[in-house]
Amino acid sequence: TVAAAAGLLKERGAASVRVLATHGLLSGPAIERLKAAPVEEVVVTNTIPIPEEKRFDRLTVLSIATIIADALDAVFEDTSVSELFRGDNV
Repeated sequence: TVAAAAGLLKERGAASVRVLATHGLLSGPAIERLKAAPVEEVVVTNTIPIPEEKRFDRLTVLSIATIIADALDAVFEDTSVSELFRGDNV
């Protein structure tokens, strides 16, 4: 699990550990494990709604609204979607 990997990294001398994931599937015991894990921060996007009862102090949820809106605009304007990943959206 991510929590176990974080523990191993800390045991082997990592100064800090951050967890980054596109989709925050916080199912089953994931929340309790992440709360107990030696991680500075858990960062996910809002591609999956995370109810308030699953949130915790070290969880950061980033919005993907701007990149989705810009991608839709690029498609409808027949411009490059890949250009979005070279600029302000990254």
